[in-house]
Amino acid sequence: MTDTVQHWRDGEIFAGGSGQTAPVTNPATGEITARVALADVADARQVIDAAAAAYPEWRDTSLAKRTQVLFKFRELLDERKPELAEIITREHGKVRSDALGEVSRGQEVVEFACGIPHLLKGGFTENASTKVDVYSVRQPLGPVAIISPFNFPAMVPMWFFPLAIAAGNTVVLKPSEKDPSASLWLAALWAEAGLPAGVFNVLQGDKTAVDELLTNPKIKSVSFVGSTPIAQYVYATGTAAGKRVQALGGAKNHAVVLPDADLDLAADAMVNAGFGSAGERCMAISACVAVGPIADDLVAKIAERTRTLKTGDGTGAVDMGPLVTEAHRDKVASYIDAGEAAGAKIVVDGRTVEADGGAAGFWLGPTLIDEVTPDMSVYTDEIFGPVLSVVRVESYDEALELVNANPFGNGTAIFTNDGGAARRFQNEVEVGMVGINVPIPVPMAYYSFGGWKNSLFGDTHAHGTEGVHFFTRAKAVTSRWLDPSHGGIELGFPQNV
Repeated sequence: MTDTVQHWRDGEIFAGGSGQTAPVTNPATGEITARVALADVADARQVIDAAAAAYPEWRDTSLAKRTQVLFKFRELLDERKPELAEIITREHGKVRSDALGEVSRGQEVVEFACGIPHLLKGGFTENASTKVDVYSVRQPLGPVAIISPFNFPAMVPMWFFPLAIAAGNTVVLKPSEKDPSASLWLAALWAEAGLPAGVFNVLQGDKTAVDELLTNPKIKSVSFVGSTPIAQYVYATGTAAGKRVQALGGAKNHAVVLPDADLDLAADAMVNAGFGSAGERCMAISACVAVGPIADDLVAKIAERTRTLKTGDGTGAVDMGPLVTEAHRDKVASYIDAGEAAGAKIVVDGRTVEADGGAAGFWLGPTLIDEVTPDMSVYTDEIFGPVLSVVRVESYDEALELVNANPFGNGTAIFTNDGGAARRFQNEVEVGMVGINVPIPVPMAYYSFGGWKNSLFGDTHAHGTEGVHFFTRAKAVTSRWLDPSHGGIELGFPQNV
């Protein structure tokens, strides 16, 4: 009998009453390892109510005490990150080193949130008018919702909840039902760090849970990461209900390789960015744009490296793990079929991979496709798998036009030794995150993450200063006082409490 992954409410496991569950599988074996509770509306409202009840006290808790809890959470996370990485590998399938890297990148936002007092400072103008002072403050919103995807069950939630909690909000996290256990591990760590019950809650479920978070009036904002069609739905539904929404959608990330580029560096980068985490990254490079006469050499170098990759169970000594579900594996494979049928050249075929793992695992090896044209579905669609397409163009201008014509604007990269070309590209390209000889330009936590066009719905990006502003709202105060009264004598050193 398998265990059931439950909700977390008021600082403890909450079973809920729906009785509905969904299977959780180990992608490397195909085995059902657990079942996850699927909330009904009543379950969702109980979890939301817990966040709403905890909000007034947490909002009024001093900033010094809130950041003390953040520091303790950071210390515990740093000590135990291998435990969390193991959970991620077991339920998502990514290799251990990648899972550990995911936790470390999420921890960067926790560390950034520890310094939030500086970003919550307001401004002050003395004597804006005679004996009238004007000042500004930033205050929390209330209970907030985070709806996170399967591909980063720890890092993506950590893009949001450290800042939300540090700013004085309470949180309801709705993780993916495909890999839900990381959320409960994080909830228990928050409790150990001293976070009061009800400040961080976990609601397991599917569309029923999502819709309640989007429409319940007690939830004041929604942060979402996922595919573009769902991001559009989340943004439209949440904003119609009067909520502040940041919905990060899909991507079709291009890497432009100019003729003067270091082709060995570029080939390494294409393999790393195209096949890391089995391509299940919103920042994965899925389209390599080879400019001019270097295409044949570049494809040969990428192919040589791709053929050395070992696919298998992420707990072992392999380079790439399985895809998250059987259905997703089959969908990704269908794009390879379609590209081949449309006339593209399959240089390395992951459909025939011999994986080091269970026979029923969700295997698809790294796949390199050459001579892809912009009308093929393997180019137009976000595949979200280990498929790297090579598109050949004749000039920089043609490459730039190709990138800018794409409806997505999440991430892009250029590989060149020409500083002028790189500077021109970063200025002219219509994409939110740009790498120069860097294939996965995910910014550090003190910058903000997010794309343009159909890769982001809402005006505010994740983490960084924009993230702090998303989870707070500004208030301006105009003040006039009579002469000050006497406050008494106190010689003790003032305390931050």
